[in-house]
Amino acid sequence: MVNHEQRRRQLAREKYLRQQQRRETARAKARRRNAVIAAALAVVVAGGGIAAAAGAFSGDGKKGRTEDSAAKSEQSAAPSPSESKKPEPKLTIDKKAKYTFDLKTSQGDIAIAMDAAKTPRTVNSFNHLAEKGFFDKTKCHRLTTQGIFVLQCGDPEGTGAGGPGYNIPDENLDALGKPGADGAVTYKAGTVAMANTGQPNSGGSQFFLVYKDSKLPPSYTPFGTMDAASLKVVAAVGKAGVAEGGQSPADGAPKKAVDVSKATVKKN
Repeated sequence: MVNHEQRRRQLAREKYLRQQQRRETARAKARRRNAVIAAALAVVVAGGGIAAAAGAFSGDGKKGRTEDSAAKSEQSAAPSPSESKKPEPKLTIDKKAKYTFDLKTSQGDIAIAMDAAKTPRTVNSFNHLAEKGFFDKTKCHRLTTQGIFVLQCGDPEGTGAGGPGYNIPDENLDALGKPGADGAVTYKAGTVAMANTGQPNSGGSQFFLVYKDSKLPPSYTPFGTMDAASLKVVAAVGKAGVAEGGQSPADGAPKKAVDVSKATVKKN
């Protein structure tokens, strides 16, 4: 017969195992969601091919952050297992129209032309989020200046792990053309595309602005194009480089901080 002390120890062990399981689940979510342009992927061109290197931010990008603290942070931000994921917003845009996604930033205005006929669900999601002020008072949290040349934005947490709580499907991937022998296509300067977790149909709110031709797998929805003035703004951020304390000298928060004060979507 189990006495009181044995029962107490059994309950303590069970509690410990539950805690460990929750932490491991949180770590797994963090590993998936912390992917910025790919699942923990920074892509560099090496010897004519594509070489992958671990280049995602760990949480808020600060050095010395422990795995447990990252897991706890992820636990507090993530829904509990009993909570369901948010549904994708109902399609309310005109699927035949063109829209402009305007970002008022500390480095200058960025205008992104979007064609709803090609990426209706992506445009609809950006319209929905902008109407709710989702992007207001956020920052573009990641800049890469070697191999690929992009500025990443759209995370309300500013860590590379945030999102709207729902996913949208990949769209318009055929527009990128057929990949070469290295498995990559060229994302032209001025292209704006969705970030994802490295899995199909896993886009959320994060997107990246290409300021110089970059080779990447054809896995990221190209949904917009910057005009010349906007590309100049982003290119200037890229030229200034990465701030100290980043993932690497070529991968981290931009030295020229890009704070988004207001984001709007308008029908043309």
